[in-house]
Amino acid sequence: MLDLHYHLLPGIDDGAPDLDTSLAMARMSVADGVTVVACTPHIYPGLYENTRDGIVQAIAALRLRLQDAGLPLRLVEGADVHLVPGLLDGIRGGTVPTLAGSRYLLLEPSHHVAPPRFEQSVFELMAEGLVPVITHPERLSWVEHDYEVFLRLSRRGAWMQITAGALTGRFGRRPRYWAERFIGEGHCMILATDAHDPRRRPPLLAEAREAAARLVGATEATHMVLTRPQGIVDDVAPEALPLAMFQQPGFEPRPMENDGMLAKLLRPFTR
Repeated sequence: MLDLHYHLLPGIDDGAPDLDTSLAMARMSVADGVTVVACTPHIYPGLYENTRDGIVQAIAALRLRLQDAGLPLRLVEGADVHLVPGLLDGIRGGTVPTLAGSRYLLLEPSHHVAPPRFEQSVFELMAEGLVPVITHPERLSWVEHDYEVFLRLSRRGAWMQITAGALTGRFGRRPRYWAERFIGEGHCMILATDAHDPRRRPPLLAEAREAAARLVGATEATHMVLTRPQGIVDDVAPEALPLAMFQQPGFEPRPMENDGMLAKLLRPFTR
């Protein structure tokens, strides 16, 4: 498996605070069956002033430590890129990295408020030849009111990355509901852990693959953790990779069980 959203680099953002934590997380990933990790610290001007050069240097240093520890984990570059003014200039200028230097960009919207011109901003990135991979839409507080926005973006060519722990219930019932809905309706392209530490937000991907398999079958679950992520790292055009399920001929969205009851359970989150 490949895990392409991962805060593994020590002391660079709100992920692993030190080298010992990074090594502990790497051991967990290797034991879980992950062979490639994209190191994706936040890039958020005013809070996390990371750049491509700094990320690449931090990866090189950690790579040596992994070799010393005998951990066979390949590291590639990336960033958890926040949607802010000037983003395109940063990408063009080489200060904002894409995933493994590919056309795929890990893009994080604001958690609590829908960004102004969100759809237009995503389309502008796509017009530059990029494939925005929108991170954890299931965990955004505004997904209830704007779910159709994500479906429109997906239909136009943006990718959706669902969090492994959200699908397995580690983030609670609300994110799990939306994770299952994105997957069951065929709009999840990849799964990733968004790991920050070994306990509260651990790098456990295999359990999410199994949860996805129960929803959409083992073949599609494998595409989410292996085929499409490998295509990203290899910079394969999206049309040459397995189609998202909603694009596949004859696909019928999985009906959500007890949807009315879940709506009642989720009511406190939508006030």
